[in-house]
Amino acid sequence: MSLRFPVSWRALAAATLACLPLLAQADDRSMREALQAARAGDWHKVDDTAIRDHELAGYVAYHRLRDRLPDVEPQRVLAFIADHDDSPLADWMRGQAIDKYGQAERHAYLLEVADGEPEGTARRCHYYTALLGRDPATAAEGGRELWRVGRSQPEACDSLFDTLRSRGEIGEQQVWERQMLAWQAGESGLASYLGRQLGSRWQSAQDAVARVQSDYSAITRLPECLGPDCRGSGPFFVAAMHGYVRADTEEALRAWRQIAPRLQLTVEHRQAIQRDLIFYSLVREIDANRAWVDAALPDLPDPELLELRVRTALADRDWRGVIDWVQRMPEETRRDERWQYWLGRAYEQLGDEASAGRAYAAAAAGRSFYGFSAADRLGRPYALNMERNTFDAAYREQVSRWPVVRRTEALLRIDEPGLAASEWYAAVRRAGPRDARALGDYAQRRGWHAKLVQTTIAGQLWDALEWRFPEAYREHFMEWGRRTGVDPYLLMGIARRESAYNPEAVSPAGARGLMQVMPGTATQLARQLGIADPGAYGVLDPQTNIRLGSTYIRDMLERYSGNRLAATAAYNAGPGRVDRWLAEGAPREFDLFVESIPFRETRNYVQAVLTYRAIFESLANGGNSEGVSMLTPAEKTVRYDGSLLARN
Repeated sequence: MSLRFPVSWRALAAATLACLPLLAQADDRSMREALQAARAGDWHKVDDTAIRDHELAGYVAYHRLRDRLPDVEPQRVLAFIADHDDSPLADWMRGQAIDKYGQAERHAYLLEVADGEPEGTARRCHYYTALLGRDPATAAEGGRELWRVGRSQPEACDSLFDTLRSRGEIGEQQVWERQMLAWQAGESGLASYLGRQLGSRWQSAQDAVARVQSDYSAITRLPECLGPDCRGSGPFFVAAMHGYVRADTEEALRAWRQIAPRLQLTVEHRQAIQRDLIFYSLVREIDANRAWVDAALPDLPDPELLELRVRTALADRDWRGVIDWVQRMPEETRRDERWQYWLGRAYEQLGDEASAGRAYAAAAAGRSFYGFSAADRLGRPYALNMERNTFDAAYREQVSRWPVVRRTEALLRIDEPGLAASEWYAAVRRAGPRDARALGDYAQRRGWHAKLVQTTIAGQLWDALEWRFPEAYREHFMEWGRRTGVDPYLLMGIARRESAYNPEAVSPAGARGLMQVMPGTATQLARQLGIADPGAYGVLDPQTNIRLGSTYIRDMLERYSGNRLAATAAYNAGPGRVDRWLAEGAPREFDLFVESIPFRETRNYVQAVLTYRAIFESLANGGNSEGVSMLTPAEKTVRYDGSLLARN
């Protein structure tokens, strides 16, 4: 027996070790089944013994406790929150408790669980309803803020609003103000409903609304005092002028200049009207309004309006105006490399080389389209401002045992990628700088490309370029770049901008995959390539998606004589729009063309993609931008007009 015992023991030990992965799989299988049952409320199917020690047992406990709300005392909810304070489960449970307690009017319970004002309109309404008895002043202030919107609010707000109206905290003045907001927002049903809540004292104001709705020009013939004690005038004229400005900006300004001197409006109301007039005058390029805009804008130093005014000056090649309006921007805005670049261009055009050099140098310190453009003008390499992160093996082993890492891995094993992402990003947002970088390092080593990019965003790791721009699907980009003759770094830049390297990304418009190819476009491209239509799901395959996307951008490059800037704009906005933009106006240099793109989305898209491609090329060069150029010499010097179209 003494000789046989060790043999039996070794055999037993070997068998046990061999079964460990199977046991883990069995535990995960039990966990998956338990979570599915918990979601459905089939508690008789949940084997608590099988999942008791599993990393994800808290997810089943969450559903169990949530299903018992609101008939659970807040102490149990708070205990759950404390037990899971390192997981999004804590915030989810708090939110669920606020919903359920609020619906059941268990106000004391709600306030015990709430940790200050919650997020979300319905929960805020529940919270302030609960505060009505304990802190009526705060409840009234919060309730009026929720009331002061031009759209309908959730049913959860009804009790709060009804109580505040019965107490006089929301009176006819607040009803009128909301009616005007609803009219301004185009919510005619809500505006009519609110109008019926007002008494006869507001009849003259309601008549004014009816007159202007049928004829905006009637605004010049209305009395300046509307409503009791003229308290309806400000909200009315803001709403009426908003509609007039959108309908006919030039005529609206004539009317405003006629009535403005005699109206007794608050500064807030007057500035709201002026802002609308300035914004639409600039966006619609109404030259007749320009003198008034230039006189009014200095008193309303809104960064968005000043940006529009600078862009107008650029379109006019008014270089002195560019300098003047950039200098009026708030300092933080003015220091951005975009505006420093345009200061440099303006000074250069005016012959002030010293000032131009200083502005270009300030811009070139930034990692952006305009920062890189400034560096090109100075003949300098790009300022990548890149950080490198390294961790030793012992620390990496420690990170792998962090609870959030174990839960994320477990959620991925049971096919819960959405929950895994929630766990991960919540941890990154809570983490300090070192821990956030440790999580980035872990995601990089695991090959979680999309999660790695989002980790840098959630953790604001803007200088971790190797993580922000990972070598994901590199072999496919290089292969299809070679086959189509397209710059592979341009392909990478497009994919990075389009999907942040999420191969399963689907946009609200239906664009799919890494390069966000529309199913209809995929069908056309497949026919062009002589391959089978991949269908809505086949287009998600990374290699297929890159092949189709690279073919489409190749076609755009052929359309625009190989110009990557114009082709990139067409990838985002469509070639028809780009053809029109090129055909409009005088020949433009590359930077003026980019700044003249009327769609902010496309304007930002082009800048991002070309910046990203330069970063990808620099990373492929070991993080060195020497010899890397965002644009080719031809792309910097060609005329951006109709002559760029190859078919011409």
